[in-house]
Amino acid sequence: MGNAIRALAAFIPADRCQNFVVRDLQEMPLDKMVDLSGSQLRRLPVHVCSFRELVKLYLSDNHLSSLPLELGQLQNLQILALDFNNFKALPQVVCTLKQLCILYLGNNKLYDLPDELRLLQNLRTLWVEANCLTQLPDVVCELSLLKTLHAGSNALRLLPGQLRRLRELRTIWLSGNQLTDFPPVLLHMPFLEVIDVDRNSIRYFPSLAHLSSLKLVIYDHNPCRNAPKVAKGVRRVGRWAEETPEPDRRKARRYALVEESQEAQAPALPPQLPPTSS
Repeated sequence: MGNAIRALAAFIPADRCQNFVVRDLQEMPLDKMVDLSGSQLRRLPVHVCSFRELVKLYLSDNHLSSLPLELGQLQNLQILALDFNNFKALPQVVCTLKQLCILYLGNNKLYDLPDELRLLQNLRTLWVEANCLTQLPDVVCELSLLKTLHAGSNALRLLPGQLRRLRELRTIWLSGNQLTDFPPVLLHMPFLEVIDVDRNSIRYFPSLAHLSSLKLVIYDHNPCRNAPKVAKGVRRVGRWAEETPEPDRRKARRYALVEESQEAQAPALPPQLPPTSS
């Protein structure tokens, strides 16, 4: 039924879509979930905020830039999806929803997160990928139960040292940022199970063999000249991933020379490999 509603809403002008959605939501859903994703909403129907037993609210892929204060009535909400909207700042009312476990904020226009986010002490999963973050907000380091952090596709250059406080953190996704060094703080987080630094600008990887809980490290699409050392059984995704424990030094040197040659050549000219020793 939800998909049918969204399909119909796609053909309704935005100024009429609001009334259509309100008429469709006259009663509290039996599954305690409301999915208004892709409904062309410019504002949340306040009527939804009367469903005080609501547990899941999906507002993805709309045109929202603010939320009504009445949202604070949903004190049983555990999942809130606000991704793919037009938020330039996280509405303060979100920080009053203290039962939230999962918060989706990806693909917005956020430059920071409010200090009040620390009130969400039940948060286990936070998605802030594809925003405008140039640094990871310190308040994230105060979410003591956080297990999964998605912060890819921003403009992060480093991570705060306080991140090591998150002793429940198991998975961190940092692909598509502007990291030039492997974040030192991650070397002090032996409880991490998954580290993703794909598509950054990291040239050298330190050993990760001491990270006793590590299961997967993704480091592909970096201009690295070595593969990170890992403990036995840890999966690596990236150049030289199948070689143990280090890539052949001659291959690493050859790659470095090819890379420098490509940078020196004009864009229109094809890259040329240096001669190899027999």
